[in-house]
Amino acid sequence: MLTKKQLDLLEFIHKRMQKDGVPPSFDEMKLALDLRSKSGIHRLITALEERGFIRRLAHRARAIEIVKLPESLGGEPVAGFTPRVIDGDRPDHPRPAQAEAVAVHAIELPVMGRIAAGVPIEAISHVSHQVAVPGSMIGQGDHYALEVKGDSMIEAGINDGDVVVIRETSTANNGDIVVALIEGHEATLKRFYRRGGGIALEAANPAYETRVFPEGKVSIQGRLVGLIRTY
Repeated sequence: MLTKKQLDLLEFIHKRMQKDGVPPSFDEMKLALDLRSKSGIHRLITALEERGFIRRLAHRARAIEIVKLPESLGGEPVAGFTPRVIDGDRPDHPRPAQAEAVAVHAIELPVMGRIAAGVPIEAISHVSHQVAVPGSMIGQGDHYALEVKGDSMIEAGINDGDVVVIRETSTANNGDIVVALIEGHEATLKRFYRRGGGIALEAANPAYETRVFPEGKVSIQGRLVGLIRTY
């Protein structure tokens, strides 16, 4: 039996993972549940983990996998963060049979260069190589991949060296993780928010300040839908 706060948090995490493919930050959880401190979120996360509803993943910042849902939220195991993170090959670890099945249904995407998760870097528009991703990660529309440079999105589970899968779109909703092109030449990966007449690009790392630009200075190039990580 879950308390109302535990159930509310589990539902919030589940909906955010379905929408963005990555778990919310502790700050976002705190605001969503109207708590005064992150310590309350830590206690709720621990309680959900002890009851077998979630699993925290080692060596990944803020990475959470939903193991199961209560009947009030659907009652079936759901895909959390892990199934949307595709681990690269390691020479000392043979590929399991289930990974072979994923490879059969893989789709080749162009890797369009590197994207800054930190200080914006020059946009790169040429294809450097191809990467295979499972077809289940790709929905409708055109997609491409970018290699992440920097650590400003680490609390969203996005690390330096990861490859992000992007669905092409020119629009975004508040809270979406997007590829934003600044003044036509600098590209960055950030959370998108509209603030008054401007666009705020927010990092998922307290070491980086939120940057706000006039709306005409920022164009959306795509939205995050998946992540590939090589160990």
